Amino acid sequence: MTGKDSVVLVDKGTMPKIVSTDEKGAAANTLATVESQQPDKAAERGKAMRQVIAAFIANIGTISTGLIFGFSAVVIPQLQAADSLIPVDESQASWVASLSAIGTPIGCLLSGFVMDNFGRKKALIATQIPTIIGWITIACASNVSMIYAGRVLTGFGSGMVGAPARVYTSEVTQPHLRGMLCALASTGISLGVLIQYTLGAFTTWKILSGLSVMVPVLALLLMLLMPETPNYLVSKQKPEKALKSLAKLRGSSYNIEREVDQLKAFAAKTNATGKKKLGFRETIEALVHPSSLKPFAILTIYFMMYQFSGVNTITFYAVEIFRDSGTTMDKYTCTILLGVVRLIFTIVGAILLRRCGRRPLTFISGVGCGCTMVGLGVYLYFKYQWDHSVPPIEPTATWFPVACIFIFIITCTVGFLIVPWVMIGELYPMRVRGLVGGFTTCMAHSFVFIVVKTYPLLTHLLERHGTFILYGCFSFAGTVFFYLCLPETKGKSLQEIEDYFSGRIKTLKKAKPGRGNGTGPDGTDGQQLLTVEKNKLLP
Repeated sequence: MTGKDSVVLVDKGTMPKIVSTDEKGAAANTLATVESQQPDKAAERGKAMRQVIAAFIANIGTISTGLIFGFSAVVIPQLQAADSLIPVDESQASWVASLSAIGTPIGCLLSGFVMDNFGRKKALIATQIPTIIGWITIACASNVSMIYAGRVLTGFGSGMVGAPARVYTSEVTQPHLRGMLCALASTGISLGVLIQYTLGAFTTWKILSGLSVMVPVLALLLMLLMPETPNYLVSKQKPEKALKSLAKLRGSSYNIEREVDQLKAFAAKTNATGKKKLGFRETIEALVHPSSLKPFAILTIYFMMYQFSGVNTITFYAVEIFRDSGTTMDKYTCTILLGVVRLIFTIVGAILLRRCGRRPLTFISGVGCGCTMVGLGVYLYFKYQWDHSVPPIEPTATWFPVACIFIFIITCTVGFLIVPWVMIGELYPMRVRGLVGGFTTCMAHSFVFIVVKTYPLLTHLLERHGTFILYGCFSFAGTVFFYLCLPETKGKSLQEIEDYFSGRIKTLKKAKPGRGNGTGPDGTDGQQLLTVEKNKLLP
């Protein structure tokens, strides 16, 4: 044996990693047993851009939801104008605003059935059809009844798109991208609201309706080009199609066979192989199983707490609230700026979701919303006293309520407006993910309706300042609940999350370095690393 070559004699039972180094200790060459570690990393993560594109296309339909939310704020003033083509009174205007909320819960429930029985892709295609018909009906309306019908149809489509967009995104993306990309739905809604507010200042509601129909048409056409999710295909005993789907979503360098094998093994373990359709009894059993019931309870309470923080009260009554705050700023300018801030921080929240996780952003929203709502309520209490004093006192620090509202939107957007919608696609088991996701979005939109409808009643019972203080208390109470019950799903696979709620694993927290799974502190999976210096023999 010479010094020119390194000859290594090892026991075949344990294969340590051998690295050749120079005299200074720097790595020079690796032996055949460990050469080319980079391909293994490439095989772990597929092409990120392909997953990003798939997620963007799946969430185009959520922009329509934002357009629907913002449309009533634009159309009602024009319909009530003296030169309106279709004049409406106050009662008819309230129906124009609220009728979309009637169709939304129905669409939420139907979307779950369509997803689980026909697939995520077909559900996303089908949801665009009533939205397209609804916008065309409004654009061609010659009487208020046609506007009513169009609002119901667009609300129905809005309810259908929510859960499929998030479930599709969660199933076609890998854990390191899933949180950020699932937040695209919230970004799309904020973008739609801002587009509608901005365009509504320059065009008529008929033209605006015609422009709005372009979004669901684009979403439908692009979705035809996308693959079905591999999770759904495996659950329906179609592994060959799942391989083709993963090849499109991950790229050629990714080990698609391994992921399909993992999906098949997990589907067999959870009895989600789709050999036969779930009957009524099996469906009920799956719905009341802890893997479904626990996350459903968590998300239902999450949506209730975040809706009663006052977010949609601010959104729906923004102009009125800015007017009554006593600020000297133009109320319409403040409203548009509020839409801009909401969009910007929805994007910021999507980025932070990948870095910070779900729990920290939720805590930021809970504490921030609570403090700002209480602050706004206290200011309005003093303003109430000033207005009713004799003689009335001129309000001071009129910038304070505006600051409270903007800080409220910022803190609410980075957590409350993103996290629960992302978790709809993460927490539920494969067998009933679509169905329970539809139930959850139905509950979420029901809370929107309750909060918006009860706001005028609360202002009569508690005055405006008391109502906002109550909203702040809801946020603080929600923060305590989230601290105790909300799991952290950042970086976890859908299989790990389902195992956690099923009780197969006790925690989603990461194991400490050097413990569990044979992983050493240096990330070498517990394998010994032997360093061979150049021109020297092993002892």
